[in-house]
Amino acid sequence: MLRSIDSYMSESLIITQHGKEEKYKELLPQIKSLLDGEKDMVANMANTVAALKESFGFFWVGFYTVKEKGLVLSPFQGPIACTRISFGKGVCGTAWKEKQTLIVPDVDKFPGHIACSSSSRSEIVVPLMHDNTVIGVLDIDSDQLNAFDETDRIYLEEIVQYI
Repeated sequence: MLRSIDSYMSESLIITQHGKEEKYKELLPQIKSLLDGEKDMVANMANTVAALKESFGFFWVGFYTVKEKGLVLSPFQGPIACTRISFGKGVCGTAWKEKQTLIVPDVDKFPGHIACSSSSRSEIVVPLMHDNTVIGVLDIDSDQLNAFDETDRIYLEEIVQYI
């Protein structure tokens, strides 16, 4: 099948490493290349989510974008999710309010946690910033406790800058 030059892109990621940091190091340039030159934020969010889900097998990975004074579900992969989250509510709304990445080792111990899925056990939320304003958040859930750490924070904060 022939492809138009406008639709050509990589069809798969190449991840050969097994350690978390090593996977991120392999993934970063591939995501950057995948998003390079694409101006559509939804397309970039969708490909980023797919790359993260494929590379790490996260339980749930997706974006929420700021719309109509709340966070609205955007591209994601995983089970169905909460559609809207209010400012300051749950982990996503709190990361939006505080304008900083939140790592939650046990979601059951986070005050006001919004349980979109009872299978979610730990979470990391990274704000997507533009001109010092949060325009969305990257939300990643694991079905394991303590799944996220500073390594995830460092690399995910870099990845959201590409969008």
